[in-house]
Amino acid sequence: MASERKFVTEKIRRVLLKEYIMSKVSRAGFGGLDVQRTPMGTRVTLITERPGLVIGRRGEAIKSLTRAIETDFNFSNPQIEVQEVESPNLNAQIMAEKLASALERGWHFRRAGHSTVRRIMESGARGCQVTVAGKLTGRRHRREKFKKGHIKFCGQAKLDFMERGFASARMKPGAIGITVQIMHPDARLPDEIDIIPPPEPVAATPEPAVDTGKEREAKEEERAAEAVEELKKAVDGEKDKPKKAASKPKKAASKPKKKKEPAAEDSEEKRKKDDKKEKAPSKQPEVEEGKKSDKAISDKPAADVPTKTEAIEPTKPKAIVQVKEKPVEPAAAESEPKVEPGTAPKAEPAEKRPEPDKKKDEKPSEEK
Repeated sequence: MASERKFVTEKIRRVLLKEYIMSKVSRAGFGGLDVQRTPMGTRVTLITERPGLVIGRRGEAIKSLTRAIETDFNFSNPQIEVQEVESPNLNAQIMAEKLASALERGWHFRRAGHSTVRRIMESGARGCQVTVAGKLTGRRHRREKFKKGHIKFCGQAKLDFMERGFASARMKPGAIGITVQIMHPDARLPDEIDIIPPPEPVAATPEPAVDTGKEREAKEEERAAEAVEELKKAVDGEKDKPKKAASKPKKAASKPKKKKEPAAEDSEEKRKKDDKKEKAPSKQPEVEEGKKSDKAISDKPAADVPTKTEAIEPTKPKAIVQVKEKPVEPAAAESEPKVEPGTAPKAEPAEKRPEPDKKKDEKPSEEK
């Protein structure tokens, strides 16, 4: 029980110190108090809106406050540190005192409550709640709440992220209690989860190979084996050269034989055709002479046939036309004068022409 009483008495002493400092520093805008015990003494951190009023001229106000803390509250060697509030609109205690002073000056509680909430939310708070309780209008006590944004009423989230401030306004009907709760913008609730995308796969960098003695020997052996294979290929290529040179003329000699085969076939066909034509009776000497010439061409050896692969077109025989034999008049032929080339023959009169002898005409016909 002794230890519990000690903790209770220490807590009561700190609450009384807070109320005393609030009453002394009400004009400067009290924002909070922190008391820490150290081996060197007690360090008191005071947060205000206007630290100049707390310090006073030449530090007189802070010196008197230090003596009061040491004598009245029995704190050994107190050291007061004054800090300025970064954003007064996000401090719950400062906003509660401002609302209380506004009500004392005669503001309507609804107007004062809504204006306070708007100022807090414009400063960046995640949520706030303002509660005004007492004799607002009429004889009966009632309570009004003004809230906006996100608010936590219980649990660890309330203890960690919600800041509470209290102040009282003394009115003619009675006292009005004002409570302000603010959730700071940097509050992170347990249900807020950030999903981080998976990192992109990084290509594994190949580790540099360490050159050892065995690896070097293996590489040298591979290079030597490659050089030996190249030499073998070069020697084999030199041996194959005379074989290729000897095989080339044989191929050249065999090529004309293949080309002469169609020519020989054509000559055999021509011979067969010429044999048939010789067997058939010929009526004109000119046709026979043509056949003889064709036969002579076909009787030539195959070596004289051109080596071209083009087919030789056979000569078509000319059409045979029968010519009627006319009686030759020798006397007329002898009597006719010779005509020089390039001059037209002269016409003789009909009286001088001799009459042809019938006997002479008959003799040559009989001879034929």
